[in-house]
Amino acid sequence: MPTLSIITVVYNNVHTVGDTLASVAAQKVRQLEHVVVDGVSTDGTLAVIAGFNSPVVRLTSEPDSGIYNAMNKGIRLATGDIVGFLNADDVYEHAEVLTQVQRAFAENPQADVVFGDLVYVKENDLGKVVRRWKSRPYDAAFFEEGHVPPHPAFFARRSALLASGGFDETFQLAADYELMFRLLKIEQRPSVYMPEVWVRMRLGGATNQSTQNIRRGNQEIVAAWKRHQQDIPLRFWLLRYLRKVKQFW
Repeated sequence: MPTLSIITVVYNNVHTVGDTLASVAAQKVRQLEHVVVDGVSTDGTLAVIAGFNSPVVRLTSEPDSGIYNAMNKGIRLATGDIVGFLNADDVYEHAEVLTQVQRAFAENPQADVVFGDLVYVKENDLGKVVRRWKSRPYDAAFFEEGHVPPHPAFFARRSALLASGGFDETFQLAADYELMFRLLKIEQRPSVYMPEVWVRMRLGGATNQSTQNIRRGNQEIVAAWKRHQQDIPLRFWLLRYLRKVKQFW
């Protein structure tokens, strides 16, 4: 079976990082490491991590130049065959998630990418689902029709991430979008979609914290298409908006 590395980038998340650590530690999969990349937190986050007695946690704490710089650092530190990213305020849906991921890669040795679904939950209540992000298998019209895999439910072979160059750190809000766009659309990496909810994601991510960030994130999505000499079709924005609205149903 392929080995797994889960990367969590954290900076001053004292109130939520414990949930994330417990979620990964509860996974029943074998051959797992949890690479925690801290940006020198000052709010007690490091004490929470240090006090969490889990043999799978590998912690590094040093300054970085942003979230995607820290994620790239995590890729370099990881030793697993498969890499996934779990935010420091998110959790896995159940204890068998990474077993399902591992099995999907083992049963599809040609795949460089496996992705699933997630639900959004209230910041102060992990049990309260407020949005549902359901994806679909990748095809030639996937991005053109406004789809994108949910990044916390997106897993890739570490070899593919390294060969592709990891996250483009010139993006501040949409480097995850650009990386998935590059792997799936530009490089045509074989992928498998699993119609399973794998992650509970708290509302309040950086991209959606303000109308300014939403606008800036959209501008970076346009830049990602242009970076790869791709034209965004007219239907893209309408379908993208409709899919977001549908997530609340």
